[in-house]
Amino acid sequence: MIPDSVTTFILLGFSEYPHLQTPLFLVFLTVYTVTLVGNLGIIVVIRINPKLHTPMYFFLSHLSFLDICYSSVFTPKLLEILIMEDRTISFKGCMVQFFFVCAFVITEMFMLAVMAYDRFVAVCNPLLYTVAMSHTLCALLVAGTYAWGGICSLTLTYSLLELSYCGSNVINHFGCEYSAILSLSCSDPYFSQMTCLVISTFNEACSLLIILASYIFIVVTIVKMPSTGGLQKAFSTCASHLTAITIFHGIILLLYCVPNSRSSWLLVKVATVFFTVMIPMLNPLIYSLRNKDVKDTARKLIHTKLLSHSM
Repeated sequence: MIPDSVTTFILLGFSEYPHLQTPLFLVFLTVYTVTLVGNLGIIVVIRINPKLHTPMYFFLSHLSFLDICYSSVFTPKLLEILIMEDRTISFKGCMVQFFFVCAFVITEMFMLAVMAYDRFVAVCNPLLYTVAMSHTLCALLVAGTYAWGGICSLTLTYSLLELSYCGSNVINHFGCEYSAILSLSCSDPYFSQMTCLVISTFNEACSLLIILASYIFIVVTIVKMPSTGGLQKAFSTCASHLTAITIFHGIILLLYCVPNSRSSWLLVKVATVFFTVMIPMLNPLIYSLRNKDVKDTARKLIHTKLLSHSM
């Protein structure tokens, strides 16, 4: 329930480092701009090149969309509290921010698992790839990840709304992160903590299990390949995805392992910045730099635009 005494929260952000406020603002603004341009660029490139109208790029375009979404939920507020004296956020605004960030992150977690399954089918059953990964199945897989992300986020948000907030309203974070909100509750947080533990453990275990199983079969298939050319092609197909998975799940596991103490809040904030601000910027770089089709289409698009402006 929402008590009358708490209607707003104060976000501390990085206020303990006042001399870093302006440099951090410029860094995060630059990163956010690159994130938007890079991910929108990936989506546009995939849309305009018929060669990229395949299941792999269909999933990649949704990954880019998710990166734009959850970065845009967190980063603008982070930029605001770095330069504005008013660091408040309404209770409802805080819960809405948490809901959308949580939904997009869980959706991306399973989108990466779906992409691992797609790579498994492409490498292990290349002749049946277009049949096995039909347009209908791809659409259902994407819809399922969005639906599951929404259900999990709604459950976690509800568990926070059931708590009472009658003490301090200062959040030692730059956004409405779960443990930061929970630390302000003056009612028993046991149900909320258990809900978060069960959902987080289930989602992490399931997504990693799908990814590990897919890549075990991929490695076995690659080892059995007679030609080095086929091996190199299979590896280049999976390398970008493996890099994205390692960064994404590495940061999540780091956040899980951080002890819940005051001394660890800075590490939590830095890890959350990397997760919500840096990863959405890195994904388009990871997928485009190693992909010849994406790079060629991007070059043609830029060249066409430059020619049209010069005429």
